[in-house]
Amino acid sequence: MPLALLALAVSAFGIGTTEFIINGLLPELAADFDVSVPAAGLLVSGYAVGVVIGAPLLTMAGARLPRKTMLLALMVLFLAGNLLSALAPAYGVLMAGRIIAAFAHGAFFGVGAVVAADLVEPDRRARALSLMFSGLSLSNVLGVPAGTAIGQAFGWRATFWAVVAVGVVALAGIAALVPSGPRPQGHNLGRELGVFRQGGVWLALAMTVFGFAPVFTVITFIAPMMTDVGGFSPGAVPVVMGLLGIGLVVGNLLGGRLADRAVLPALYASIGALTVLSALVAATAGDRAAFVAAIVLFGIAAFATIPPLQTWVLDSASQAPALASAANIGAFNLANALGSVIAGLTVDAGLGYAAPAWAGAALGVAGLAVTGVVGLRVRRQALAT
Repeated sequence: MPLALLALAVSAFGIGTTEFIINGLLPELAADFDVSVPAAGLLVSGYAVGVVIGAPLLTMAGARLPRKTMLLALMVLFLAGNLLSALAPAYGVLMAGRIIAAFAHGAFFGVGAVVAADLVEPDRRARALSLMFSGLSLSNVLGVPAGTAIGQAFGWRATFWAVVAVGVVALAGIAALVPSGPRPQGHNLGRELGVFRQGGVWLALAMTVFGFAPVFTVITFIAPMMTDVGGFSPGAVPVVMGLLGIGLVVGNLLGGRLADRAVLPALYASIGALTVLSALVAATAGDRAAFVAAIVLFGIAAFATIPPLQTWVLDSASQAPALASAANIGAFNLANALGSVIAGLTVDAGLGYAAPAWAGAALGVAGLAVTGVVGLRVRRQALAT
């Protein structure tokens, strides 16, 4: 695989760490800015909104730029957002820094996915995407725990400075390793926006929202599920989360290989497995050994969905791949928000901490239903030709 994919993976690692690190720093941030922990938690929501809004807007704004130039510009924006966060004198400034970094997030993954796919032969596209997104999965295994430890030892600002350092390495890597290319030819904003008049693109985005939503439905309350339902000690939580993270890495690479063989079967397999394993996590919540096995397998299935989902969107919108790919990154974030909201509703309803995983299984069924509609549509188109 080309070394340029390494630069993209390092960038994904830094961006993923920025996205998820806030969860481990909420108490410190709340204390420093004299706000409640729920108010500090809005920094997570603000970031998600920034991704959803920024992904299509920045992708369209930079559509005439050579893709390497666009990636470099987005990494500079990412660095600016994290520098502002590290220096933030007030909560509002920190929120602004988070939103600026989030604007770079969606567009970077959208454009980066197109660049990664173009670096390799067509039959290796999904594996190239999985290698780029491996940086995102590794951020959960290494970046977030390390960033949390740095923040607890040296203050939360040190964590953002560490992310800035990763961003500088990523920027240098893109400059040195990603090949230069011409400006995209035939750019026409009206024609590119026309991809959103295609039912197949909206089905692809819906498949991402419902097919990936079980992930955050299950993991949002995984800590109290472990301690209150499973009887785990608090010290066991980070260990199990680390095992989950390893599953995410394995699943991401596995999903790339499966999608290169056949994208639609890979979608059925990964979303179906995620649905079954969501239910298995709920069913085994009171059995510690079985739960650990189920959560590791769940992690594998969770990130095995990413390469085929992203590949399917690229294939569904060949006339505007960067824009559609960026929109799909927004769809992943909508899935995260939907999953966490539904998880919170089930807990607030008094159904217990295992209930969100059952809700995740229900969302997975919805994702499989959308995938089934996609499959029927493909078969009808094949018969019509």
